[in-house]
Amino acid sequence: MSKRIAIIASQGGMETAFKVMNIALAGAATDAEVQVFFTFDGLDIIHVNAAEKLTLPAEKQHYVEGLQKANVPPITDMIQMAQESGVRFIACQMTMDVLGLTKEDLMDGIDVAGAMTFLDFAYDADVSLTF
Repeated sequence: MSKRIAIIASQGGMETAFKVMNIALAGAATDAEVQVFFTFDGLDIIHVNAAEKLTLPAEKQHYVEGLQKANVPPITDMIQMAQESGVRFIACQMTMDVLGLTKEDLMDGIDVAGAMTFLDFAYDADVSLTF
């Protein structure tokens, strides 16, 4: 039986996006079953306009050069890599309703479901993380 990793992404921003994708990809690389539940500002990470929505504050702009030197791919590439590795991404239906978002506002391959769908997975998770 494989390990299960349950991740909640409730904050936006580039820094959070890299944290979430790093853990999701690492988990997938170990053959763990990984699900990420995006809610509130975390939805920016999987938004079709993520490139514009994911920013770094001025005091953290030095990260950009470090990411490039370390050959870290862009978030959109990391999301695609994670999906290809079997990571399931779930957008919170309630939050989407609150924010007036539709499935068309999200990147391809994102499931939209309620919190119970994620909890059914998370109840048996070996690792649970929140960003």
